[in-house]
Amino acid sequence: MHRPGLVSTFTLTSMLWIFNSFRSLHGALPFAQKCEEALSSPLPHTAFTASSVFTSGYAPGYAKLNRRGGAGGWSPQDSDSYPWLQVDLGNRKQVVAVATQGRYSSSDWTTRYRLLYSDTGRNWKPYHQDGNIWAFSGNSNTESVVRHDLAKGIMGRFLRFVPLDWSGEGRIGLRIEVYGCSYWADVINFDGQGVISYRFKVKKMKIIKDVIALKFKTSESEGVILHGEGQQGDYITLELRRAKLLLQINLGSNQYGSILGHTSVTSGSLLDDHHWHSVMIERYRRNVNFTLDTHTQHFRTNGEFDHLDLDYELSFGGMPYSGKPVGGGMKNFRGCMESINYNGDNITDLARRKKLDTSSFRNLSFSCVESHSFTVFFNATSFLQLPGRANQDVVSLGFQFRTWNADGLLLFSNLDDGTLEIALDDGKVVVHFNVTQMKNTRIDISSGSVLNDGQWHAVRLVAKENSVMLAIDGDETSAIRTTTPITIRTGGTYHLGGYFLPTLAPPTQKSFQGCMQAILLDDQPADMHAVEKGIVGAFENVSLDMCAIIDRCMPNHCEHGGRCKQTWDRFSCTCDGTGYTGATCHTSVFEQSCEAYKHLGRSSDTYWIDPDGSGPLGPFKVNCNMTEDKVWTTVVNNLPAQTSVTGSSRERRTVLQLNYSASMEQVTAITTSAEHCEQHVSYGCFMSRLLNTPDGTPYTWWVGRSSEKHFYWGGSGPGIQKCSCGIDRNCTDPKYDCNCDADHKQWREDSGLLVYKDHLPVSQVAVGDTNRLGSEARLTVGPLRCQGDRNYWNAASFTTPSSYLHFSTFQGETSADISFYFKTSAPYGVFLENLGNTDFIRLELKSPTVISFSFDVGNGPVELAVHSATPLNDDQWHRVMAERNVKEAVLQLDLNYREARPAPPQGHTRLELFSQLYVGAAGGQRGFLGCIRSLRMNGVTLDLEERAKVTPGVKPGCQGHCTSYGMYCRNGGKCEEKYNGYSCDCTATAYDGPFCTKDVGGFFEAGTLVRYNFLSETAAANQDTSFVAQPSTPQEVNLTREEVAFSFSTSNTPAILLYVSSKTQDYLALVLRQNGTLQVRYNLGGLKEPFTIDVDQRNLANGQPHTINMSRSNRTITIQLDHYPPVSYSLPEASDTQLNLVKTIFLGKVFETGVIDPALIERYNTPGFIGCLSRVQFNGVTPLKTALRNLVADRPIDRHPDKPTDRQSVPVSYQGKLVESNCGASPLTIPPMSAATDPWRLDSGAEFPFNEERVIPDGVNRNSAIIGGIIAVVIFTILCTLAVLIRYMFRHKGSYHTNESKAAEPASGESADTTIIGTDPNPETIDESKKEWFI
Repeated sequence: MHRPGLVSTFTLTSMLWIFNSFRSLHGALPFAQKCEEALSSPLPHTAFTASSVFTSGYAPGYAKLNRRGGAGGWSPQDSDSYPWLQVDLGNRKQVVAVATQGRYSSSDWTTRYRLLYSDTGRNWKPYHQDGNIWAFSGNSNTESVVRHDLAKGIMGRFLRFVPLDWSGEGRIGLRIEVYGCSYWADVINFDGQGVISYRFKVKKMKIIKDVIALKFKTSESEGVILHGEGQQGDYITLELRRAKLLLQINLGSNQYGSILGHTSVTSGSLLDDHHWHSVMIERYRRNVNFTLDTHTQHFRTNGEFDHLDLDYELSFGGMPYSGKPVGGGMKNFRGCMESINYNGDNITDLARRKKLDTSSFRNLSFSCVESHSFTVFFNATSFLQLPGRANQDVVSLGFQFRTWNADGLLLFSNLDDGTLEIALDDGKVVVHFNVTQMKNTRIDISSGSVLNDGQWHAVRLVAKENSVMLAIDGDETSAIRTTTPITIRTGGTYHLGGYFLPTLAPPTQKSFQGCMQAILLDDQPADMHAVEKGIVGAFENVSLDMCAIIDRCMPNHCEHGGRCKQTWDRFSCTCDGTGYTGATCHTSVFEQSCEAYKHLGRSSDTYWIDPDGSGPLGPFKVNCNMTEDKVWTTVVNNLPAQTSVTGSSRERRTVLQLNYSASMEQVTAITTSAEHCEQHVSYGCFMSRLLNTPDGTPYTWWVGRSSEKHFYWGGSGPGIQKCSCGIDRNCTDPKYDCNCDADHKQWREDSGLLVYKDHLPVSQVAVGDTNRLGSEARLTVGPLRCQGDRNYWNAASFTTPSSYLHFSTFQGETSADISFYFKTSAPYGVFLENLGNTDFIRLELKSPTVISFSFDVGNGPVELAVHSATPLNDDQWHRVMAERNVKEAVLQLDLNYREARPAPPQGHTRLELFSQLYVGAAGGQRGFLGCIRSLRMNGVTLDLEERAKVTPGVKPGCQGHCTSYGMYCRNGGKCEEKYNGYSCDCTATAYDGPFCTKDVGGFFEAGTLVRYNFLSETAAANQDTSFVAQPSTPQEVNLTREEVAFSFSTSNTPAILLYVSSKTQDYLALVLRQNGTLQVRYNLGGLKEPFTIDVDQRNLANGQPHTINMSRSNRTITIQLDHYPPVSYSLPEASDTQLNLVKTIFLGKVFETGVIDPALIERYNTPGFIGCLSRVQFNGVTPLKTALRNLVADRPIDRHPDKPTDRQSVPVSYQGKLVESNCGASPLTIPPMSAATDPWRLDSGAEFPFNEERVIPDGVNRNSAIIGGIIAVVIFTILCTLAVLIRYMFRHKGSYHTNESKAAEPASGESADTTIIGTDPNPETIDESKKEWFI
């Protein structure tokens, strides 16, 4: 099918040449002139015949349009089971239209009919249209004329009108007219022996362009139609193979085999029907149009050569000697050809005038020898009853059949004492004998496989006493035989294709859909002419002398490599492994870009993308890196880093070929739609010049996607023969513009980014200066990286109801898909429409909850509607996808609502449009107000923005993406609008990443702490807001509500996880006790001791990640540990509810001035938390993330509170070594196993993990253990003694010493800590002699 945006590969010259050649071939034929003559009215009455006549006044000769003779038209007998009206045009004519009327002044007319045509009055062919045997709509009264112009003209002498339905008030009544013109052509009959040789004027022909045209008809499935070859291996062959047309072309292969020119293309099917088929082959260089009947395939031959080199001659009808593409044994063509033309020469006329060599013919005939076969066509309700010979002891049957169905009844007969059935079962021929004489005897044999392939297959069955033989396709050697004793007596009557009568032993199959011919019953050929005349046998719903089989898989409507399967009346597509879905494998299952995956909430990973959706490009894998503000798409290549190159020169450059993980067409699709692309290149050199700057001819160049050479390097741009250092003017030798061009005897490097995306990716690098002694180059070409997708964000805003954009006509004849995003606050509006004469296609918002997809392909309007449960005019983005093909129509909304409608079994299938495509409402009726984005039609994205720039009432782009995509910003992240999308601001969260879902965590070593100071109102007023890295709590620092959340993992206890101090004695602490359990401590005043909550009895110091979520509102405290249900607690009535004058948050360890709970310090503060903390958040403050981001910005090695950075810039400081880590993984969802049931514990008897000490002899292990134990006891005793002495020397009742002067009295209403903060910006500066000693 034709797709928008695809252009022919032919050059203008080739198209003009082919057009002129076509005119020279067909300019003299009648259909080049106006072909509108009335053909049947001038004919005599004898030219009209019929299956039967009601009475003499209803004779077929009266069936002329607008005539009133006789009874005013033709009517058959009421008992006629197969009525038809036939007209003999005298000789072959081209027919372009037919017209019908009812019988004059009556209630008789025909409402529906079929049209058959033939050259001989036999072997009829039904008129086909849109892949079906076409049924024409007839009349609804007696006088009106209904004319039908044929979509494709037909050639024939005889026409038959076969009524299918007629007036319910009367009977069949018919008057007809046929429109067309004369037709004549030279015909040659090929007998399978003779070959016509067309000798060239010179010995060797070097042909750059060809036009070959001919028509053929045959009953054979194999045969060479034309062949030519050359001594250099070039050839062209057109042949029938399994009743399909195979074109093979080779314009040349080289002797090394690296260029293979063989190209093979197949077209058509069932071409052995003995009907005319037209072929045209148009070639210009490597571009070929291959047309069979009305189906054209465009392809390009393999290889790199343009000329077809032929020697001596081109032969028609066979191969005079063995050809190159296939070996000997090829069958010559048997059948008829007419109008053979080769590059303007009429081959048939030359043969008639004996200008060509026809000596191989025994009897050259210029008239077509017709087939003697008589075919019968069965449908699901048909049967044919034929007589045989009764009371015979031998059953001898034979026939040929063709079908697409795997199952069906071929023949059934009631024997004198039993039954015989021949059926198709799963593509095999199965024979069932049931003989009931004396004792029941059943014989079942089967043969063949996949006989439902549409080809003719012969069945031969011979059964006699003690022997049954079944042969398929004449293969007697593999015939199935059985020697089961059996006595047979024939019944004398056979039913073929169906059996619907009651019987004691009914057949396993009821009917057959297909064709039969060459029927042999009891060794006697069936007289089908007598059957047609009603003299012999009986039939019902059978079409005689016609095989109306249709290959519904040719042309193949299954796209993108989908496999077509068919039965008699339908086909289906298997899309497994193609990357596409739908009834015809039309719709891609993958998103168009990494940008699209991001906005589905996906994170960085490897994904399949399909940039052109249903277009010809297949899906491919890329790496998607979702950063906070960009989405990078990476395509890797196969060139190893630092690839060494030696021995190259200007004359013999070393060319490095780069192959990517996607084809060049696929990569081009990425770069075309990307906003920015880059590729890093590096050239390391040792005495190897690169670009030979400033003015020399480059030694090395690279090739981009258009196969053009480029002479600039990374960091420079097109047309600038420089390297990055030349642009920045910092090369090692200022006389050159590249470091390597200085030609130093030491390693240098030129590297940088190539950013001109129309030149990317790099496909080749040619290195040319490494042939001197010691010279070497090392080349690195990084992956192609692109960011952004302009197609995905291409949008337009419609601001008035009459505004619209117009584009070229949508080409979606047999397969069309449309997808886009929209947002609106209006209750209705037309999204787009395209019109034809009667055909149209339209997508519309019909109401706030209904999307409509309507179209007409000639069968009447069809409308699909999906109903949304919520209003669609909510100013949020919604996605619409519509598809229409020959199988079905589908409408989908937001991946949630879907409506599908199958196509009618018979009807028009081609959508024929001619107007422009209007996006919006062209007429201003129900115009769309809002935004449309990423509008794609058959894989091509329409550039709405560019067209909107020059269209009144429409603006490029669309804002408001956060209303639809803000939900992807998690954990409190704020959605920020961008022109071409949105981003998530994670500043106020404890997370990072494109969706604020990446944990921010840090690893704490012994003694590491993080301190976050809340700013006073004075400090906040004096601080430059541009330096605020984290929001502080509200200015009222007396809290009655807290929200605390963090994750941790550790194997050490005890530890302080989080501590919130105040300028009073109030505090909040979350600690791990000695046994690993979690305790929450609140001291809000009013109680003698802090209020403690033992959260759980489980040991949380098990090395696994755990999550704490805690909130307090006045007296109610709610705590959730991991994914277990939240638990509520209440503060005692005596307790205060305010956490007064919040001062500092500590993580990992407390290092505070003022009054501190001595129990907290003594039990939990030493040696401090060792492990990982992550996603720490307290009332909107994220102390750990702030510290880590400050760490990244400043890159300190160790920072101590004694030596802080500028405290006016950030409110956070830390002590010890703080390393960012992703340790805050998902917490456990189930409690840890007990020791008794944990299979991984060593004391449970498990052997994993493996303990290396177990391989050491027992004595060594035991001695080591004893020595280690003694050392441990000694060390422990010494440490305990030191601890007691130090505690005695430095006993200060749990408070830290400070450098506060005793003479300094606090101001009224201020605590001592407030005074310190107000007078010294660094209250943690402590004299060395007064520091607390930590053990």
